Amino acid sequence: MGPEGSAWARRKIRAMVLCPQSPRSPPAFAHAPILRGPDSGRVSRPAGHGGSPDTRACTSQPGCLWGAKRCLLKASSLQVISFPVVQLHLNRTAMRASQKDFENAMNQVKLLRKDPGNEVKLKLYSLYKQATEGPCNMPKPGVFDLINKAKWDAWNALGSLPKETARQNYVDLVSSLSSSLESSSQVEPGTDRKSTGYETLMVTSEDGITKIMLNRPTKKNALNVEMYHEIMHALKAASKDDSAITVLTGNGDYYSSGNDLTNFTDIPPGGVEEKAKNGAILLREFVGCFIDFPKPLIAVVNGPAVGISVTLLGLFDAVYASDRATFHTPFSHLGQSPEGCSSYTFPKIMSPAKATEMLVFGKKLTAGEACAQGLVTEVFPDSTFQKEVWTRLKAFAKLPPNAMRISKEIIRNREKEKLHAVNAEECSVLQGRWLSDECMNAVVNFLSRKSKL
Repeated sequence: MGPEGSAWARRKIRAMVLCPQSPRSPPAFAHAPILRGPDSGRVSRPAGHGGSPDTRACTSQPGCLWGAKRCLLKASSLQVISFPVVQLHLNRTAMRASQKDFENAMNQVKLLRKDPGNEVKLKLYSLYKQATEGPCNMPKPGVFDLINKAKWDAWNALGSLPKETARQNYVDLVSSLSSSLESSSQVEPGTDRKSTGYETLMVTSEDGITKIMLNRPTKKNALNVEMYHEIMHALKAASKDDSAITVLTGNGDYYSSGNDLTNFTDIPPGGVEEKAKNGAILLREFVGCFIDFPKPLIAVVNGPAVGISVTLLGLFDAVYASDRATFHTPFSHLGQSPEGCSSYTFPKIMSPAKATEMLVFGKKLTAGEACAQGLVTEVFPDSTFQKEVWTRLKAFAKLPPNAMRISKEIIRNREKEKLHAVNAEECSVLQGRWLSDECMNAVVNFLSRKSKL
């Protein structure tokens, strides 16, 4: 392929990633569910570079869960062969759903609050298309059109399934899905209700400690745009409450797997330039909340940490880690650059050479290595991690709170102006990186292979 062909390919790939709903996409495919691979959210990307993967329905076409601009798919998820999540009764003939039942099911889909998963969303899409248009009648998308190809495969897999049967199966699937999500969302007796108002966090205050827990365990606590806003809100509230210290930790196996891959989707009317600008503004405000936080801020790293969840650690006052935690900043792998003031804090903490290994070459550190280099305060055996750490934190919380605030202010005040300047510079550089062909190509390469960090 010559230079002109290469440039054309880069533009095509870039358009596919940043705005999947291209003018060449068949209109019927413009209303597809979000598609996220099994490793979604496990790679760091810019904070604001995309929309929140919430479950607000696209209202432009019935039966659609989300708009096409939110669609993103890893190549490893392209093989749509079976959907084991829900048992479908494809041979059911005793009952036939009426058109009203079908319309009610479509409305019910729009009310779902939780992500049912890629396979189910693909099945909903394919059944909807089969019930309304019959067997797949669209030309097969090209091999590089990952999103539309997955939808085409799902629809085409239904073959000559009658419209009536597809309609019944759609109703059955929505009914089973709604029942499952409703039962799983029931609050168990004794469940802490202090985190009311947060969708992605659990925030509690007890024994002089405000605990902010990242609460997307099924997504490895990947940070989506909603979580960014909620963390900022929780930090601002914690700075004014009567607790002595504030703790950030994760629910489940991961501390945080970095930014959610869906942060790369949902392009605004102003295009990718507006997206990059808004992302830089969000990131700068987010990091600023950590720079200005007045109380002792402690990270309890319960598992692997990736990307911005690592770079922010230089702004914490103490970092305690389980021995199963790892620390990974694969910015160069994605054509991006450091954030969270790490370009300044990491060289100070661990020497310029060691910081370069992490921030430029993407070296992953074990908890022991991170502790030896000064990024982590202390490492505990995973079997006793929670007990030992929280016993220590409760003791800290009994110290005079005003004395701790004043001491932190003395330690940090000289650095605040510098940190804000670094934060502004990093966000400006990232804004440019997000618009680069190199970044777009790196993201596509990641999405095109099955990998684990």
